[in-house]
Amino acid sequence: MTTPDTKTTQDQPAHDHSAHGYITAKDDYLKRLRRIEGQARGLQRMVEEEKYCIDILTQVSAMTKALQAVAMGLLEDHISHCVVDAAVAGGPEAEAKIKEATDAIARLVRS
Repeated sequence: MTTPDTKTTQDQPAHDHSAHGYITAKDDYLKRLRRIEGQARGLQRMVEEEKYCIDILTQVSAMTKALQAVAMGLLEDHISHCVVDAAVAGGPEAEAKIKEATDAIARLVRS
């Protein structure tokens, strides 16, 4: 039986997520994400109110930067916690974590 934390999908292998690297900053991440959620609602309002295109684009840019900051923080936490722990343990788990981090970096670079 799989739990939500160990669910396997076609693109994501199962993981033991008992201690995430970001857990010590969880409240900070949630605060940032809630702020981003508010920005998204603000963008919707701007479109509904037919605000000036450049003003909307400026807000899209701010929201994009905010999401990138969250992504970079999560990536840093992942590397310094999950990848380092796996590297210390060695073996196939280390190789898998390094590939996983490299793939995440590649997705961020493409976005």
